[in-house]
Amino acid sequence: MTVSLASMKDHLGITEDHDDALISEKIAVATAFIEAQIGKPFAEFDPVPAPLLEAVRQVAAHLYENREATIIDASVREMPFGVEQLIGPYVEWVV
Repeated sequence: MTVSLASMKDHLGITEDHDDALISEKIAVATAFIEAQIGKPFAEFDPVPAPLLEAVRQVAAHLYENREATIIDASVREMPFGVEQLIGPYVEWVV
């Protein structure tokens, strides 16, 4: 796992252990999502660039904090300098 459980819990501001398995799952899903978006596995990087790790943390945090497929009565928009901007330089375009 490229983003550690401890790093993710620090990002989320969580100290207790009762959600560790869930948070680990969100990290795995977020990592797979970012790898799919850039078109290559993190194993091809040594080390994995910090912007990609931050993108994993942002996606994992979103998945952890929003556990349903829909949001009701909320105004939602992407943060400036969000995930797309973080991963953009690492995307492998296929022609």
